[in-house]
Amino acid sequence: MIDDRIDFGGKTAIVTGAASGMGELASREMARRGAAVVLADINLERAEAVADEIRAAGGRALAAKTDVRKFDDIQNAVDKAVSEFGSADVTVSFAGGEPARMLNGPGDFVEQPIELIDWGLQVNGRAPLYMARAVLPQMIKQRGGVIINIGSVTGLEPTKTIVYSTAKSALVGLTRAVATYGAPYGIRCCCVAPGPVLTRPDMAKMETALGRAAEPEEIVRLVMFLASDQGSFITGTTYLADCGRMVRRK
Repeated sequence: MIDDRIDFGGKTAIVTGAASGMGELASREMARRGAAVVLADINLERAEAVADEIRAAGGRALAAKTDVRKFDDIQNAVDKAVSEFGSADVTVSFAGGEPARMLNGPGDFVEQPIELIDWGLQVNGRAPLYMARAVLPQMIKQRGGVIINIGSVTGLEPTKTIVYSTAKSALVGLTRAVATYGAPYGIRCCCVAPGPVLTRPDMAKMETALGRAAEPEEIVRLVMFLASDQGSFITGTTYLADCGRMVRRK
């Protein structure tokens, strides 16, 4: 269960990948705790349906069609947050995915077309950079805000998934740099790097020291803590939440 003491009252959150998976769950949970939420997703129909359900439950939410490969789309989501709700206090970049799986392409790096490589780098690495660029001017104006990047254990462990690993590992440096840049303005930046998460059945096959994959709620719980005032002393760090995958015995 996510701690009900976490409060986002008066805050506006922008969540990418909000139409499904952990992005959807985080959007619903933040709205339940008082946040106005902009659900940024390329699947506008599904994002609007989730926003409708949040509003029907008494929350505040709107959808923004967002291809995270396009800076203008990300900027539009930020602008909607400010124009509709008055601020942009939290961003969480859930949108991402291993490109060979997402695009049904070859898994072997040397066989992957450049279009697949570009997609993987853009969605997993460049999009969070774009988000920081889009939202920082507003957060500087507000003198505060929290930027949460979603990395992966794949960005930290030895792996043959070269494109995904490259993009996700870059978020460690991005997080440190944005935290350093934002600190004088009261802006924090953190990264959560999940291991296997049961957003799909195959994740249960990944080996971990605890012998299981995480439930989506377990990752969202950490994200919400870091994004909330309860995590107000934390910035610049990457949190590995991998069920002990990195310390398992080979």
